[in-house]
Formats: sequence, structure tokens, C-alpha cells
Amino acid sequence: MSAAEILSVLFFNEMRYSNDYPRHPSSDRFILSKGHAAPGLYSAWCAAGLFDKDKLMTLRKIDSDLEGHPTPRLNFIDAATGSLGQGLSVGAGMAYVGKYIEHASYRTYCLIGDGESAEGSIWEALSFASHYKLDNLVAIFDINRLGQSEEAPLQHNMDTYRKRVEAFGFHTMVVDGHSVEEILKALSEAQSVKNKPSALICKTFKGQGSSDVADKLDFHGKALNNLSEKIFGEIKARMHGAAAQPRPKIKDDAPELVQKPIAFKTPLEYKLGASIASRVAYGDALVKLGEACDRIVVLDADTKNSTFALKFKNVFPDRFIECFIAEQNMVGVSLGCGARNRTIPFCSTFATFFTRAMDQIRMAAVSQSQLNMAGSHCGVSIGEDGPSQMALEDIAAFRAIPNLVYFYPSDAVSACRAVELAANYKYMTFIRTSRPATTVIYANDEVFEIGKAKIVKTSAEDKVLVIGAGITLDSAMKAHSSLLEKGTSVRVMDPFTIKPLDKEAVLKHAKECGGRVITVEDHYAEGGIGEAVAGVLSNADFITKHKILAVREIPRSGPSAVLLDMFGISANKVVDAVLDMVE
Repeated sequence: MSAAEILSVLFFNEMRYSNDYPRHPSSDRFILSKGHAAPGLYSAWCAAGLFDKDKLMTLRKIDSDLEGHPTPRLNFIDAATGSLGQGLSVGAGMAYVGKYIEHASYRTYCLIGDGESAEGSIWEALSFASHYKLDNLVAIFDINRLGQSEEAPLQHNMDTYRKRVEAFGFHTMVVDGHSVEEILKALSEAQSVKNKPSALICKTFKGQGSSDVADKLDFHGKALNNLSEKIFGEIKARMHGAAAQPRPKIKDDAPELVQKPIAFKTPLEYKLGASIASRVAYGDALVKLGEACDRIVVLDADTKNSTFALKFKNVFPDRFIECFIAEQNMVGVSLGCGARNRTIPFCSTFATFFTRAMDQIRMAAVSQSQLNMAGSHCGVSIGEDGPSQMALEDIAAFRAIPNLVYFYPSDAVSACRAVELAANYKYMTFIRTSRPATTVIYANDEVFEIGKAKIVKTSAEDKVLVIGAGITLDSAMKAHSSLLEKGTSVRVMDPFTIKPLDKEAVLKHAKECGGRVITVEDHYAEGGIGEAVAGVLSNADFITKHKILAVREIPRSGPSAVLLDMFGISANKVVDAVLDMVE
């Protein structure tokens, strides 16, 4: 109820949109960051004529898409919200695309609660929007004083809110959030502001319009029940007729998009046996994608010279977005960039730093986003930088994300093909790239598929199936050579994607190797490749032994090769595990 007037002005005086095509490429965007206010948003769309009141009354029912918080199951929602503090980043991504990629007239509005404004991700988004002079973005803060369980920290200290937002570089206006006239005036002023985003700091009262609940605690998210009739009567008594105002018309100037499969225009040119880090190949692949499709945009968090996203920036600077050291915001901005399929975003940083954005990643999955992430510097193999930089939890975390494909390329060719496949995948992907160089083992024209493993060493005499990925596939192949000298043959598998795992291949080759399986990974044991394989093997009646080689304690700085051996995932450790298993 605190945002009723704000929503009314936006939907019936300010925003340009179409009921016939809510996701029109040129329509204004609206993000309800305070997703718990969903009933107000649904009511606005109902009043605008998108659907009837009967549908509105299905709110929160099991067979209704009008859920407790908005999701893109609804054709007027671009991003799921409700996990607070994320909407402004999404809106900033949309605004960035509108201003710098599409050069279109649509504007983006984001409604933010005062409680969620304490989230660091809001501060990151404010900084980003100001840095990029997003004058097509309007942040609207609903300052209703009350949180869920107690008063918000600043309550109605409007001047402090104003100073904070203003300090980020926003054109900031404090208004009475229940005054239609003041809101209209402020939004009109925002349209004339150039080279900086605008913010409305709206003083409101939760439960406005009811003497029983206005500005009182303990009503957050609760039905009014027996108070409903009385409150409705109070509100209705203050209503008066007004002539309907014509809504602004869409300015149809966003480019039309033709979606089609994306393929590299030129062949790969790696030499078999060459040593190339998969993170370097990631940069090569981005450039090839950029040449093939002008919808590719690349984002990075001030690690572009390490992730090799810098290669893309050097060729396509107008489609590269530096997000600086603000990973939560980078993921949210990426989601916004990809909304309505306007672009295909790839964002990158060290793999371990994505963990601080896991809530944004989780919500991107709820948003059914086509978001591609690339994490470099995984595992102990990065060497001297030490454990704070070593991604050792990422496989476990990303395996839990619905519909996400987890690529783990082991050489330059497979890394490039992972990027190419990711660009064509409908939902989210994660590409795990390595810091050390690995040997190119695949021909440039090798065909890769999501969920299909490769067998890189095989014979009829294989005693053990060894599964490795990235740097540990290198360990497995070196172990293969050493073991042959000792008279023992093993089969070596490159899974390529950890999710989905090629279950059929794992079972087939495990059976052919006498039910003996070793997995080796540069990751903690919990939730990693070994446990993924164990899940596949759990119902097989032919498995005799399965050993998981993984990092099992907090590592330390040191040379890469020394660390691989110290933490049990080197070629020598694979050899020992195989010999122990076959004795």
C-alpha cells in the first residue's frame, strides 16, 4: 500500500508499454526490486487491462503464475525478484543495453524498498549506474520506515537517504510518495536529466489509507482478513472520478533481432601438442563469437587481463562492460543485459569470486536467464597466489543450479567449443578455465556436445577407468604413460561437461574396466566430480571399487606441480591409486 501512488503514476502516466506485447523490444522496463510488493504490481497490470480481476484473485494459488514474488513465468516480468537488493543491478543492465548497445529510447524504472537499500548490491549498482551515466534509469526508493520485524535503520530520515544516493552521482529528488502531483513532477524532471541517472526518494507509509494499519509494525506480508472491508471502505471514500489520461506511446526504435544458431566464422588454428591455458582460449573464443554475432556482450570484474576477456575488449570495445570489483552487481547487470534476449552476455572473473554472487546466480536461474559465466584460476593448480584465490567449491555450488550446464574444458580446442555451445544454450552456463597451460589434445575440427564425454586413452586391456578434467586430465594422461611402462593399462575419460554428466559413457566404460573407477579433480571432494560420478555408479551392480582423488584440506601457496602432489591429485598420485586398486 505504500507504493500504490508510485505504481499508479508509472503505469498510467509515465511508462510506455503494450498490453498486447508486454515484452515489446521498445517498451519501457520496470523492475520491482521489492518483490514482496507483487500484489501491487499485479493489480497495476490488471487495472491496465492485461488480465481480468478473476485472474488477480488467483494470487499465490498452486495453479496460478501470480506467485508470491514475481517470476518470468509471467509475460510482463523480465527478472525474478524477492531476494532483496538485486533489482537495481538488473535495471542497470537493461539501461546500459538501451543506451550503449541498442541506442533506443526506452527507459528503465526500478522500485526499491528502504530496507533492501542496506544491501551492498544496491550500492554496487548505484556506483555502476553513475559511472556509466545511465540517464535512462530511474531508481525509486519507497521509504516507508518499517522493515519486516522492526523499523528500518534510517526510518524517515529523508535527508540522509538523499545525501547517500546523491553522493553516488544521481540526480536525486525527495518527494511525498503519496502525492501524485509530486511524483509526476519528479518523473518529468528526470526525463530532462542528461548524463546521470535519477532517483526519487519517496516518503511513504506502509498501510497508507487505513487508520488501523498505517505506519504500524506486524502487518508485513499478512492478509488483512476481517479488517479488509473496513479498509476498503476508507479508501473508497477518498476516491474521486478522474478523466482517463492517454498513456504515452512506445517509440519503436529498438532494433529487431533475428535469433539463429551462432557458429564461429573461421576455423580454430591450434597445433596438437602445443601448451595453451584454457583461459587464453576463452578469450580467443569470445573474439570469434563477437565476429559471428553482434549480440555478444562481455563483462568482467577487473580481472580481464587474467580471464583473457581483454582480448574481446581489444577488438569490440563497444560491447565490453567493465564492472570493476563488484561481482554481485556484475551478475545482476549481466542478467539485465540478457533480458528479453536483447544480448547474449558472458561475464568472467576468478571462479572463486563468483561464490559471493551465488544469490544473484540462484535468482538468475529462477529468472530463466541465458547467462554465461566463466571462472578462471580454479583449484590448487594456480600455485603461489594461495587459497584465497583458489576455486575449490564452485563445482559443488553450480551443480545445484537448475538447468545450468557446467563446462570443464581440458584444452584450448574444447574451451573454444564450450564457449560456442554456451552461446547457443537457452539457459545458464558456467565455464571453468584453468591458469596453467595444458596440452592441446583435440583436433581443431573435433565435435563436442553438451553431456557427451570423450575417451582420450583406451585399449582392450584397460583395468581402471580414470576420469579427470582440466589440469587433472593432464595428470591422468601422464599417469597413463607411466602405468604402461609398469605393464598396467588404464582408460582415460574427459567428461567435458560435469553437469550434465555423460552417465551412459561412465557406466559403459566403468563396466568395460572391470567396475574399477578413479576420479581425480582439482576441487574439494564434497560436491565435486567424484561425487557426481558416485551418484551415477550408485545403482550399478558391477562396481567393485571407486576412489575419489580430491583436495581434502585447506591448501597453501606453492608451485603448481608441488601443490598437485601435496594434495593428492598429481600424476604420481593417480599412478599410486591405480596400482593399489589393481593389486
